[in-house]
Amino acid sequence: MATCFKRLPVLSINQAAFFLCCLLFLAIPGCASIVNSATNGMADNLSSAILNQDDPQTVRDGAPAYLIMLDSFVQGSPTDQGMLRSAAELYAAYGTVFVEDQARARRLTLKSRNYGRQALCVSDENSCNAWDQPFGAFSQIVAGLDKDSVPSLFTAGLSWLAYIRAHSDDWSALAELPNAEALLLRARELDPSYKPSELSHYLAIMATLRPPALGGRFDEGQGYFERALELSGGNNLAIKVDYARYYARTLYERELHDRLLNEVLETDPVHDGLTLFNTLAREEARALLDSGDDYF
Repeated sequence: MATCFKRLPVLSINQAAFFLCCLLFLAIPGCASIVNSATNGMADNLSSAILNQDDPQTVRDGAPAYLIMLDSFVQGSPTDQGMLRSAAELYAAYGTVFVEDQARARRLTLKSRNYGRQALCVSDENSCNAWDQPFGAFSQIVAGLDKDSVPSLFTAGLSWLAYIRAHSDDWSALAELPNAEALLLRARELDPSYKPSELSHYLAIMATLRPPALGGRFDEGQGYFERALELSGGNNLAIKVDYARYYARTLYERELHDRLLNEVLETDPVHDGLTLFNTLAREEARALLDSGDDYF
């Protein structure tokens, strides 16, 4: 436990006194909202620090403490959309990128999916009972959501995709891809300017996660990958790795596969908001290239 606490951000004496004052007098009007604002700011800063970390092992070792802290924030503010989205997205990233044990990855991404759903439910209560509906009814509910729900639609779709990826050997989970995709498509329809590169990237994965014989849409997926690359300006190296992994490998396009991965290795991974995943993308690119002869 001591190790975990040492990883938490250290507050100055004045900040600590302020937090203690608010915690003792939450009944005073306005004080609770100040605490919520402060914790939201801390969550945003933590996310930024993690994304700009160039040593993935540091994140692997330290992120669990932040996950627990976000859990505590959510427990204190279960209707705070920003906090729920931060928790959902960090659990999704950690569960799919850093966890090798499949059972643990499934637990973490399930929690991510649940936080994402909770965020969307807070955004629009009409979505609260959508999850067990047949696809037609689910689609109607999603179509009724408005622009205010775009951030939570994005997070709910992203966290659901993380859950599906962690359950890739479960056909019932793969069958949920159209539902998760519907969330991202609705977010893009309502606000095309909201994280357009990320949306195209995740839609590309959704289109190519299954082989063509099982419903994969590879022409559409390639279009999404190319659009994501264009929108990112080539700065997000994870797009090229996923393009090689899900599209080029599945279709046995060795030339495209190697070109994409070599471009990743030749690119500086340091970029604001992308450094961590770019560093990981370079590691994955090298592994995919090294296994290319056996695969192809």
